[in-house]
Amino acid sequence: MNLTLKIWRQTGPSDKGDLVTYEVADISEDMSFLEMLDVLNERLNAKGEEPVAFDSDCREGICGQCGLMISGEAHGPEKTTTCQLHMRSFKDGETITIEPWRANAFPVIRDLVVDRGAFDRIVQAGGYISVNTGSAPDAHATLVPKQAADRAFVAAECIGCGACVAACPNASAMLFMGAKVTHLSELPQGQPERMARVVSMVGQHDHEGFGGCTNVGACSQACPKGIPQDVISTLNKDLRTALRTGH
Repeated sequence: MNLTLKIWRQTGPSDKGDLVTYEVADISEDMSFLEMLDVLNERLNAKGEEPVAFDSDCREGICGQCGLMISGEAHGPEKTTTCQLHMRSFKDGETITIEPWRANAFPVIRDLVVDRGAFDRIVQAGGYISVNTGSAPDAHATLVPKQAADRAFVAAECIGCGACVAACPNASAMLFMGAKVTHLSELPQGQPERMARVVSMVGQHDHEGFGGCTNVGACSQACPKGIPQDVISTLNKDLRTALRTGH
């Protein structure tokens, strides 16, 4: 495959960035998108040019580090992570625009790399259980209804990639936060801190500069793990309860 890549290049957080065009030839359709970028960087290195900076880690669709806007779509044309997107999803001769996540709460560090520390700070604000639970209990010591357990597991699949924020016209992180709230609120261990948790996390979300949710639904549509939009309803319900009861 021969492709034209328009890639966002930015040397630092305070520097002006721009799209730079690169031509790449002989790309296998079996390559992943990141492997294609590796090939580009090898060729740039060979010419003494600065390689394109981008995030990646596991390259198995687990860690959430690889998020990119690809021709205007979070993670590209398939519902998967960028590292699991393959070049067979594109056509020979196609022009592909590659940009970092666009959100005030995700400032660009360099090229395609953004600072997603805001997600970490939201979790630090309350997305955990601080009660001392002791050693691991027997599997059936605490009974959990199957419907609740299933929903908790679905919500816990969130990998914090930021696609929901990138796809949302308001740059809201409500799907991410809803997933973190829901996977704890569905389980008995998450009940003691349930109300305080949601108030703290929403407060941190707003402090970080994320936008509000207007139920567009682009977040769940872009989510590579298929987190359902109803986790936002759970978050909003808990928040209303917490504010009403003075937590």
